[in-house]
Amino acid sequence: MNAKMCRTAFLSYLREEERSKATLQKYDHDIQVFLRDLQIEEAQKESEDFPRHISKEDILKYKEELSRRYAASSTNSMLVAMNRFLTYIGRGDLCARLLRVQRRSFRNDARALSRKDYMKLLRAAKKKDHRLFLLMQTICSTGIRVSEHRCITVESLRRGNAEIRNKGKTRIVMLDPKLCGELQKYCAARGIKTGPVFISHRGNPLDRSYIWRKMKELGRIVSVAPEKIFPHNLRHLFAVTFYRQTGDIAHLADLLGHTSMDTTRIYTSLSMEDVKNCYGRMKLLLC
Repeated sequence: MNAKMCRTAFLSYLREEERSKATLQKYDHDIQVFLRDLQIEEAQKESEDFPRHISKEDILKYKEELSRRYAASSTNSMLVAMNRFLTYIGRGDLCARLLRVQRRSFRNDARALSRKDYMKLLRAAKKKDHRLFLLMQTICSTGIRVSEHRCITVESLRRGNAEIRNKGKTRIVMLDPKLCGELQKYCAARGIKTGPVFISHRGNPLDRSYIWRKMKELGRIVSVAPEKIFPHNLRHLFAVTFYRQTGDIAHLADLLGHTSMDTTRIYTSLSMEDVKNCYGRMKLLLC
């Protein structure tokens, strides 16, 4: 197969693995960057003998170029996509090692959404956009990904819990009774009798970009820094708050749908302010 056919077949393979739409888009983007940056002549790209034109030297140059252009975490993410693609086309011998990244000692709160800012956004949404008001609370009180809001259905409100299906896995999240009551009133007023709660006027689940844009609009109204406003920060706030309340990282990993607890540890690390306060309480200085 030529390069284009290989990429198309690889994406079809990922669809069969029931990867999410966002994952497919990410892999497609990364593979296109990979193929473009290899700088293989177009004639070779179209050749049926495409994979044989790739050398280990090509891969190492590409890895070096990525590390110059992107942060280590982004570079590794793109290398993972490349490695999966190479393995799929039968060139697993060319896979590159990921960059070694030292885990941060502190959580960077510069872009984190505080509870205070979250409440500001909620108060603005309550006046301006009732649907967004309820959606933000739903995401932040359950820790679901923004793409998983489609699993919050009329049927789940009756049960008091939602079955979240994503990345080939299923997990159950509990819904607060008070929130369920408000969402049921919302559905009754909108004539939503079955299926997803948060839908457009055409009946489709709200798009991630739409939610992001509407949250940014709220931020401008209440003067919350734009770099702190994106849907994933609602999930982040849930995770940090839950861990502070319980200290149970294993349960948090289950609630968030993480396969590896190392991923969950991102949310449990201390901020620099937390560490400063801890040092003060230790009272190890005489000066």
